[in-house]
Order: sequence, then structure tokens, then C-alpha cells
Amino acid sequence: MTTDKGNKATKNKASSRGQAKSQAGGGKAARKSSGRGKKPDRAPVQAGPRPTPRLLSRFREEITPQLVREFEYSSVMQVPRLMKIMLNIGIGQEASQNSQAIEKAMGDMTLIAGQRPVVTRARKSIAGFKLREGTPVGIAVTLRDKRMYEFLDRLISSSLPRIRDFRGVSPESFDGRGNYSLGIREQIIFPEIDYNSIDRIRGLQVVITTTARSDREGFRLLQLMGMPFARSESEAAAA
Repeated sequence: MTTDKGNKATKNKASSRGQAKSQAGGGKAARKSSGRGKKPDRAPVQAGPRPTPRLLSRFREEITPQLVREFEYSSVMQVPRLMKIMLNIGIGQEASQNSQAIEKAMGDMTLIAGQRPVVTRARKSIAGFKLREGTPVGIAVTLRDKRMYEFLDRLISSSLPRIRDFRGVSPESFDGRGNYSLGIREQIIFPEIDYNSIDRIRGLQVVITTTARSDREGFRLLQLMGMPFARSESEAAAA
């Protein structure tokens, strides 16, 4: 009888200890689930849409109605607009003499355009120029949509005025179909380029492609956008 009572007592003690542990564990789980001492989860930051470039807004609100009045278009869709802007830098023989030339030029172009360029290579071998097929000869980048308008705005408002003895760009550089080509001798006119970080002075070419059907329409489009065309001698004399 005494042994049965002892066994029952030990069993009761063990069960009570198990219940106490389970209650304690439940309390800890409740405290953990309540989030006490835990940092609140932050909502992920969602990148909103890019703001409309200043030049694009001006084109839609001011330039388009003015072109419709001047050229008497029957539809707004006939108004000439920008299609793309191409930038390219020619490396030439420098790439064969300096292995870092391509990387340096790509770094400058990335800062200027805000977009990584591609490497252009020779299509065939030319012995007179010591050129082999597939050799890197330059870099190029194509800008479209909002980046195109942002680059043109920076070019007109801040880069071209920094050219030494600047008197305007030539109005004779159209190709007959409303597209304009502009040559820049020094990449340091762009505020994004640090003069102390470049290895040498490089020039680049800017080609602005439009939907204009004639040079007259393309000239007027760029002029209204703010392109500082140089005045001819007759216009300067009349002024």
C-alpha cells in the first residue's frame, strides 16, 4: 500500500512539473508572438515613376502648338519630334597602344549620358591603318524617351555655354532629312566630368535624330527647344 501511494505521489509531482513547464513555454511563446522586443518590419520602399523632364513638358505645352501654327499642320501627329540621340567616341589607334583607353572612355561616357555605352569594333582588317577585324575602335550609346530629353536639356543649358569663346553651333550641320550632327572637341564641358580624374582630352559626336521631313522643320524644332544656333553674317549685320 505504501509503495502504491509513493508511486502515485511521484506521478502527481511529475505531472504537475510538466504542466508548469508547458505553461511557462506557452507564456514565452505568447510573449514572442506579441512582438515584445522585436523591431517592427519596415514597408519596402517602392520607386515611383520618374518625373517628366522639363524639356518634354515644354515641348508638349508650348512648342507643339507653335509649330502647328507656323507650319499649318492638319494634325498634331504631324509635328516633328525627337526620336533618339546617339553619342559616340572614336578611340582609333589609342586602343592598341593603351589597354585602359576603352575603360576610361566608357567611364566618361557613362557619366555624360547616364547610360552604359557599348564597344564598337572594326568590321574588317585594313593593313594601311594597322587595323584588324574585331579590334575595338570606339564606344557608342543611344538615348531615347526621358533620358534623351534630360540629356538635351543639360547639353543646351549647362554644357554648350562652357565652351571657350562659344558663339553658337553651326546651322549647316543638318543632313537634309531634319537630323542634326554636333561635334564636341572636349568632354570636360560637361559638368559631370571631373577634370582631375580624366586621363586625356577626348572629343565626341552627338547625332540628334528627329521625325522632321525637312531641314527647315528640324531647325525650327531645335531652335524652339533652345539650341543656340549661330547667326549668319546677314542676320548679324541686320541686328
